[in-house]
Amino acid sequence: MSRPTILGYARPDGKVGIRNHLLVMSTVVCSSFVARRIADQVQGAVAIENPFGCGQLEPDLEVTRRTLIGMAKNPNVGGVLVVGLGCEQIQADDLVKEIEKTGKPVEKVVVQEVDGGTPAAIEKGVTLLRRMAEDVLSQKPEEVDVSNLVMGVECGGSDATSGLASNPVVGYASDKLIDLGGTVILSETPEMIGAEEILARRAVSREVGDRIIRVVRKWVDLAASHGVDLVGTQPAPGNIAGGISTIEEKSLGAIIKGGSRAIQGVVDYAEEVKGKGLWIMDTPGYDIMSVVGMVAGGATLVVFTTGRGTPTGNPIAPVIKVTANPFTAKKMRENMDFDASTVTLGQETIEQAGEKLFKLIMDVARGKPTRAELLGFREFVIHKIIPSF
Repeated sequence: MSRPTILGYARPDGKVGIRNHLLVMSTVVCSSFVARRIADQVQGAVAIENPFGCGQLEPDLEVTRRTLIGMAKNPNVGGVLVVGLGCEQIQADDLVKEIEKTGKPVEKVVVQEVDGGTPAAIEKGVTLLRRMAEDVLSQKPEEVDVSNLVMGVECGGSDATSGLASNPVVGYASDKLIDLGGTVILSETPEMIGAEEILARRAVSREVGDRIIRVVRKWVDLAASHGVDLVGTQPAPGNIAGGISTIEEKSLGAIIKGGSRAIQGVVDYAEEVKGKGLWIMDTPGYDIMSVVGMVAGGATLVVFTTGRGTPTGNPIAPVIKVTANPFTAKKMRENMDFDASTVTLGQETIEQAGEKLFKLIMDVARGKPTRAELLGFREFVIHKIIPSF
């Protein structure tokens, strides 16, 4: 039996993407408008509007820097235009130097260095990006082995059907991808509270298991340091209305989407995942922040389960929306890519639905657009730990 293949864009650094975006990235919120206007005028371009980049203390500044560099290095990006203001903490030159290490084309525009201010900066940026587009967008995808795929898994707007059906279906697909040599990233460490011991027992080493325990319990301690009982504030009102009773119940349902294979390691938010198999990324439970972290860490595709219905996407990675709630599948049919309510209703087994989902994942990895892509959902938020100054 032949192995599955995907259509990939081979990058100079050896990584393989499944999309071929031109990325316009602002270094700071003050240059975000310019970045957006440039991207709007060039076919194939997407903009990342960084809400931070200045007035930040460590460790937030490093998190922002790492996230921006990671998004630019993601193999779904074929070329990058960095748009800076000039006086911000995160300088355009610093980002360009890191991005250049990938071998992909990168240019910069710094507003304060252009004669004529923002109108002239936009004009310069459009010229540079159109020139870059001639080469980047002419690249054709090639048949590559499925082991090149890096898949992030996420859940948001969860209800009782998430843990019972949609997450197990995604978990089946995760196991299958890992068995074929691919990579899966499981995030949202606050939503592992109460299940951390189960995950630790699946770690490849004692050291990895101990770190799983630490990163999960860190969130409880962080909330307590601000006088907040994290266990007492979860599940969220929407989760409760959807039939989830405790944070432990929510966590047990959430971790299933990562499948059942051994956990190879734990990485920080937006840190690059450099190995195969199943990895945990330490991210918030906030959906968009979590997805951004995984994509900055190298995920080229995200599978996102939702019981209540969440339409969000990502600027550079396709996000496949899965629901096992039959009412959500019907009411939000224009936003959902995969209906797993057949499992909820007893019409299919987890394995049967999992095989169908895996086929969809392969189709998306071969170029089929997701609903979030078609509808233009490109949300971008970076994790923030401490106040700005």
